[in-house]
Amino acid sequence: MSKFNFKPADFCPVKDRELLERLAKMTPEEIEQHKNPDVRIKILANYGQVVLTEKFLGIKESYEQNKKFSTIFGNPNPNSHMPLAELINLYRIDCKNCVFVTMDEWADEDGNVAPVTYKAGFTYSFMKYFINKIDPKLRPLPENIVYPTTENINSFSDIIDEKTDGGIDLFTSGPGWAGHIAFIEPTLEYTQVQSVEEYLQQPAKIVTLHPLTIAQNSLHGVFGCSGNVANVPPKAATIGPRDVLHAKKRIESHGISIMGTFSSWQRMTSRLITHGPVTPMVPGSIYQVLPCIIYIDPNIAKPVECLETTGY
Repeated sequence: MSKFNFKPADFCPVKDRELLERLAKMTPEEIEQHKNPDVRIKILANYGQVVLTEKFLGIKESYEQNKKFSTIFGNPNPNSHMPLAELINLYRIDCKNCVFVTMDEWADEDGNVAPVTYKAGFTYSFMKYFINKIDPKLRPLPENIVYPTTENINSFSDIIDEKTDGGIDLFTSGPGWAGHIAFIEPTLEYTQVQSVEEYLQQPAKIVTLHPLTIAQNSLHGVFGCSGNVANVPPKAATIGPRDVLHAKKRIESHGISIMGTFSSWQRMTSRLITHGPVTPMVPGSIYQVLPCIIYIDPNIAKPVECLETTGY
């Protein structure tokens, strides 16, 4: 049988077909192995309960030991944020020593960051489904609820370092289709560097979103799960690689599928992040050179194969 050869589309962050084919064939057992001993990869169903527990224990310890604790939140994530707020209320944990940071927010074509009132916005979701669910007597100090705005984005990384004593205590994240952390995209704002070391020093910025990121988000609930790509803002404010580098503990999680089905753009993205080249074209690949834990859902860890009798 003759082989059909072609070049991947220009917008694809990684175009090495041989590399992609090798990654696609990896078994779950191979995925869990990594040459960097500081990178622990664990395939685990329902790993979200572990991440939620880590956050709660950090918050609880900050109260019991009267010490600062900082952590970061991805949004929108009501199904994790509301249970965490309930645990705080149930156990009467005062969050006065906590610094809660959100990692990103939408922006318009001119780089103006979406206001807190934007219903598809990340800060809106974070405030409604987490902060406002916490008993007012137990909430963090208002100045310790840190999120990106038009006014602070150029100094956002400095603000994070100042508020967290040099780096977030518990940094949690999950990748986008283009391999991003938060909205650290494989676009010009972050890829014009000469080395990984230079890449890791870049702070928070306003970025142009990658086409894959816009397509991915058009399938999210806040945009109707309907592929309405024109309804997704074209830019975003985001933390930078520097904020990942400065974090004291990192947990990355791979487990997103299309509304609980087998379909998942994250299956190949996960492989690129954990076993592909470390490159700005796959931002999450920096976890390969930083101490971290990466949890992968068993569904995401399944080999990528041609399902020739399956349609959409």
